[in-house]
Amino acid sequence: MSKDIEEIRAILREEGSELMKKPNVVATGIGYKIVAGQPTTDLAIICSVEVKKTSTVLKEEDIIPASVQGVPTDVKPCGILRAFQDPTERFRPAPGGVSMGHFQITTGTFGCVVSKNGEKFILSNNHVLANSNAALVGDPILQPGAFDGGSVTQDQIAVLSEFVPIHFEGEEDNDDNRPCRTARVVASIINTLAPVVGSRSRLRPYTIQQENNLVDCAIAQPLNSNDITEEIHQIGYIAGVVEGQLGMNVKKSGRTTGLTTGVIEQIDVSARVNYGANKVALFTDQLMAGTMSQGGDSGSAVLDENNNLTGLLFAGSETTTIINRIQNVFDLLQIDLP
Repeated sequence: MSKDIEEIRAILREEGSELMKKPNVVATGIGYKIVAGQPTTDLAIICSVEVKKTSTVLKEEDIIPASVQGVPTDVKPCGILRAFQDPTERFRPAPGGVSMGHFQITTGTFGCVVSKNGEKFILSNNHVLANSNAALVGDPILQPGAFDGGSVTQDQIAVLSEFVPIHFEGEEDNDDNRPCRTARVVASIINTLAPVVGSRSRLRPYTIQQENNLVDCAIAQPLNSNDITEEIHQIGYIAGVVEGQLGMNVKKSGRTTGLTTGVIEQIDVSARVNYGANKVALFTDQLMAGTMSQGGDSGSAVLDENNNLTGLLFAGSETTTIINRIQNVFDLLQIDLP
């Protein structure tokens, strides 16, 4: 008897970490098994690999089993998963879906407008707005991004407000390094006063996630709220929020590939994402879609067919797109729709 999706979820939670330890495996999730190039209706644990190799060149212990606790597996080649950050026009007011980024990166995408404490903010990725943890609160955010000709003197649209740090493999992570809510308040006050006294130094507040990352996200505060709009370029306005489900049709508007559509092919995905410079981060509870993005689309808001927000695009490969669940983004940043 085939198992239902909740049983498979429980098995994946139990066995997923062991599958991720196998060389070449970059992601695991739940999806439909592919046979002879065609999707079936049979649920399976999907193991995404950089390159699909025959069993003859693998050690026995490195071979992905045909099934796990009675659940069939499938192997999907997807290449290396990378955080999208790559190389149009200046928009005022700026909608979601256009070029934007921290002044020290190339460029990414303005996701959408969100609300926190009654104020409007710009939502995108940590690696787009906070330079993969390296930025300081108060740093300039450009629209368009620097690669697209944006400059601090002419095109600054916002300042970095807050980000959820990404935990990279091999980094030390302990409670002694985790600032509390009071520290965030103090940092905010000091950063506000810094320009007044001529200081260029800034403090960074942290919202902590566990060693296995849930999100790559950050928010920026516009210099002028009239410089942004709640509309998403080529899509329109967000209708609400919906949980991403297996088989859901989704769409996004991004800086590089514009308006594209796809299907959520896997849920409960664990994926190891390469950020360059020997930085690799493990993400859990992700959504995976097919080919609907390229470098520079990072930060794009992902919506269903009815314009309900379901995720935040942040990584992928030539064949794959990885998406944060929007509920995790909202919870960790303590934000909502305006």
